[in-house]
Amino acid sequence: MSIAICPGSFDPITLGHLNIIRRTSRIFDEVIVLVMVNSNKSTPMFSIDERLSMVQRAVERYPNVTVNHVDGLLAEYAKKLPNAVLVKGLRAASDFDYEFQMNLINKKINPELETMFLTSSEKYTFLSSSVVREMARYGGDLTGLVPSELIDEIEEKAKAWREHNG
Repeated sequence: MSIAICPGSFDPITLGHLNIIRRTSRIFDEVIVLVMVNSNKSTPMFSIDERLSMVQRAVERYPNVTVNHVDGLLAEYAKKLPNAVLVKGLRAASDFDYEFQMNLINKKINPELETMFLTSSEKYTFLSSSVVREMARYGGDLTGLVPSELIDEIEEKAKAWREHNG
């Protein structure tokens, strides 16, 4: 059985993320979407529990996709899943530079771990969670950026942020 791990902070999950997850689910027998904390990113808009819930709802249409969370190193998590492959989406050359460095670090920790890069579909090359957060914070239309079933939840969170931060 082939297993893929699609890691990310998913703060929030976007249609670009879902595109990579859907395509990965056609290649691998099992896909684990791994919600992680990224210490390099600013304070997340959504808690881990909120992100897990949103990702779970967004991927429930894919029978071979499960959602998990780890609060630690990705390469260490992957050691529990022999022969698992990391699948990372790439939007631009700058993504490759960062992900290539991460691949080298992961290989140092877990030499058996392989990484596969999937290029983003062209309609999602501009899309990131940070773009969605910024648009949501200023009341922008999220249609076509995030799963439709999550728009209300994201807008509510952004509204609360606006009220708190003036």
